[in-house]
Amino acid sequence: MDELLSVAEMYRADQLAIAAGVPGPALMEAAGAAVVRAVCERWAPHPTAVLCGPGNNGGDGFVIARLLLEAGWPVRLALLGTRSALSGDAAVAAERWPGPIEAADPYILKGNPLVIDALFGAGLSRPLDGLARAVVEAMEGRTVVAVDVPSGLHGDSGRVLGAAPQAALTVTFFRRKPGHVLLPGRTLCGEVVVADIGIPDRVLDGIAPQTAVNDPSLWRHRFPWPALDGHKYARGHAVVLGGARMTGAARLASVAALRAGAGLVTVACPADAFPIYAAGCPSVIVEPLEDAGAFGRLLQDTRKNAVLLGPGAGRGAHTRAAVLEALEAHRACVLDADALTSFSDSTEELLDRLDKRCVLTPHEGEFARLFGDSVGMDGDKLSRVRAAAARSGAVVVLKGADSVVAAPDGRAVVNVNAPPDLATAGTGDVLAGIVLGLLAQGMDGFEAACTAVWLHGEAGCMLGPGMISDDLAGALPGVLRALKAQG
Repeated sequence: MDELLSVAEMYRADQLAIAAGVPGPALMEAAGAAVVRAVCERWAPHPTAVLCGPGNNGGDGFVIARLLLEAGWPVRLALLGTRSALSGDAAVAAERWPGPIEAADPYILKGNPLVIDALFGAGLSRPLDGLARAVVEAMEGRTVVAVDVPSGLHGDSGRVLGAAPQAALTVTFFRRKPGHVLLPGRTLCGEVVVADIGIPDRVLDGIAPQTAVNDPSLWRHRFPWPALDGHKYARGHAVVLGGARMTGAARLASVAALRAGAGLVTVACPADAFPIYAAGCPSVIVEPLEDAGAFGRLLQDTRKNAVLLGPGAGRGAHTRAAVLEALEAHRACVLDADALTSFSDSTEELLDRLDKRCVLTPHEGEFARLFGDSVGMDGDKLSRVRAAAARSGAVVVLKGADSVVAAPDGRAVVNVNAPPDLATAGTGDVLAGIVLGLLAQGMDGFEAACTAVWLHGEAGCMLGPGMISDDLAGALPGVLRALKAQG
């Protein structure tokens, strides 16, 4: 159940289920029952306020209120709007409610009841205001169970439209939506339960979703585990361009590439920095660049099949020239940090030369400088990264606690396992090195990026508080052992 369905795709799933013979009222009954099960598993009966909105989300609320009442819970139901305005399945659900219907107002939350938030679902498209916003804001500090999403949260972007409550529990149906995993939505949803309400999985064939939560099930079958009859040359030879001053970045990346499985890793560095790199990890080859043409000559060796440029390389013409040499040599490339910012004043020169063998790993600032308004910087994260991948022809990883990886063909994943401890210097260099190591072993750009982001997050989780970037590569063997044990 790793697929993420947009709001439009979820509407389509409902329609396909109904067309396949599942009645709409049955779906609503099943949704309400799923919420009631989740609530009863977590709380004993106590005063509960069910807040219903004017659409199908409100219809779910009527079912929830009725089933809780039948289970012996003290329930008050409040409706935002009028009963006569309800239509379709929501009107049917309201007819079955045996109790009074109060007007939605903040006063109904006096006494601190458990709040069932069935005001607005994921399809809300405009900011809350007036009474609706006042009711939502009155939920602050209370225990809230959200139906589908916390009201005010946009289901596709995870953004807050005016106001949204902090839920302790969110119950959604069939599949999660992007807003459940993108920030800030992920934090506002609390615990998320995905309930089966009778929509058959085969409806996905008619939707063909292209967004998923990043999970090993997506790429584990293509992970390049060493073969019994293999050797180091069969596992690729990765090259990292090292800088003259910030030498730690390239050293972190090179060790990460080795830990990710690359057979050989070479750091190509300025000649005067050779002693610094040579004194580092003995498993890394160090190649001094004696003149301006040395990097290009190094890449004439076709066994050197993957290149990382950017970490600690320094901004300017020398890095820009090295990037163009690597691209002209038709190598799989990872471009990060200075390799991206060196093209800030000539972005088209870079973007027009990229292809699907290239992986870009910017943070938000680098992303904005490289793509700017061409991808709609006001848009949600998924849309922006998809647009960037389509524009560049490369795989794009927009880093963060909710990293998004997108391929030029429209596929995208949202990563959810990165702990906040990764917000420290050098961790991005390690991530770039992991991508590099996987590319060197023959993984395609999208799968290598998805795998690397997950491994990186898992290593951060394993290390926990107090970790620094130096620790990450050393944690990879433990992560890989656990991954392999899963089959």
